[in-house]
Amino acid sequence: MKQKKKGSRFIIGIAVALLLPLSFWLVINILSKEKMPKLPKYYVAEGYDAEAKDSIYHRVEELTLTNQFGEQVSLNKDLKGKMVLINFFFTNCPSICPQISNNIEMLQDAFKKDPKKKTTLDTAIHFVSISVDPERDSFPALRAYADRYKANPDHWWFLTGNRQTIYNFARKQLFVTMQEGSGGIDDFIHSEKLVLLDSNRYIRGYYNGRDTADIIRCADDIVILTRQKRKKKQQ
Repeated sequence: MKQKKKGSRFIIGIAVALLLPLSFWLVINILSKEKMPKLPKYYVAEGYDAEAKDSIYHRVEELTLTNQFGEQVSLNKDLKGKMVLINFFFTNCPSICPQISNNIEMLQDAFKKDPKKKTTLDTAIHFVSISVDPERDSFPALRAYADRYKANPDHWWFLTGNRQTIYNFARKQLFVTMQEGSGGIDDFIHSEKLVLLDSNRYIRGYYNGRDTADIIRCADDIVILTRQKRKKKQQ
């Protein structure tokens, strides 16, 4: 049984490894022909921006937590100008979290800088994994977990901190669950969602972190947002 599971994970890994570069090529080829897809923004806030002729969308507020090195880091200040892909996990999770972390590792590898090509995709996106079990997930525990997935700390943080702060952020800022909770010790969020924020901290996509097709869609959306940002700078 274990061999079958290992075999299926290997096949999925190979599939993603092969499909991601192809997917990038297709997206870049489309964008080079000026067919720029427009990604949605999520959760309209009250009001209307007359100057932009657009609705006022929810912008994710600041969050300060502790990373896998015991350093205080902030989502908006320290990652200013970068897109962020966020997920929620805990280090003792036996099933869902390892699958999601494996997929994020593949995304991290897919966006590594290629010295043969002029690309800044590796610095355009930052991965953030936030523990929903902060009482047990100390920063040394996060560091050990990060090492399992060859996480580059320049591009992938594992965060812990105040439980209520984390749970309020998951519910009220990222809307990963609509189930109400106090953020207390009996409250627990376990979500498969990956949430993509653009550099202005608007929510631009939700993805199933266990689904290969959704991982590829996520990668495509990161490329699209990067190209859109570059195009705006050139105008």
